[in-house]
Amino acid sequence: MVLSMERWKGKVAVVTGASSGIGASICKKLVEEGLQVVGLARRKNLIEELAQELIDFEGKLFPLQADISKEEDILAAFDWIKSNLGPIHILVNNAGLAQPTNLTNGSTDMWKKVLDVNVLGLCIATREAIQDMTKNNVDGHIIHINSIAGHKVPNIPSFNIYPASKFAVTALTESLRVELNSMESKIKISSISPGAVGTEFVSQLELDDDSQLAKAFEFVLKPEDVADAVLYVLSTAPHVQIHELTIKPVNEPF
Repeated sequence: MVLSMERWKGKVAVVTGASSGIGASICKKLVEEGLQVVGLARRKNLIEELAQELIDFEGKLFPLQADISKEEDILAAFDWIKSNLGPIHILVNNAGLAQPTNLTNGSTDMWKKVLDVNVLGLCIATREAIQDMTKNNVDGHIIHINSIAGHKVPNIPSFNIYPASKFAVTALTESLRVELNSMESKIKISSISPGAVGTEFVSQLELDDDSQLAKAFEFVLKPEDVADAVLYVLSTAPHVQIHELTIKPVNEPF
């Protein structure tokens, strides 16, 4: 298999959750490959700082403020992209979160927040990207940053609704593939499912060194490892679709 990013040079890629961690690493890798990358996140200032670091590369990073839990923010961002940069070729749905609650007496608001970002925000961004790709006859690529928790529920009681949200992403990946096939579309859809990654997601869990959760996150991937997986999926030939790619750190207990 010949792997090449050449056909994407100069094209527009959208990355959600771009302010740190996996999203920031994906933006960096795509800019280095010569793409016009739009980074969406609530913390626009962090994307602006990254854009300055990447100013000497062939590609460019455009920071946009958007809360992926709010449809109006997503629609406004896509309107700006279409008006200022042109057709969208790649969408990486990276934005995701977990909340410190539980299922037995948990917070409904926290449950909704997770679903709004991990499921509905992903669906809205995907819809907008595919509509634009279809309108402009672009054989683009949608990538969902999923999780191994989207395929098997880890033995971590505090994860509450998070695995359910990621199981939804797994189902949405296949449902979209079926729908695109019915349209005879050449747009690709891929799910990338990392194991534990050393990002803010982990640090916000406030791990106790002796806890089950801390042991589960003893071995982690780097954000750059997931970004490399994104490039690998994008580098495949137009007739090749990597539907699901799972990556784990060596010795991960999940």
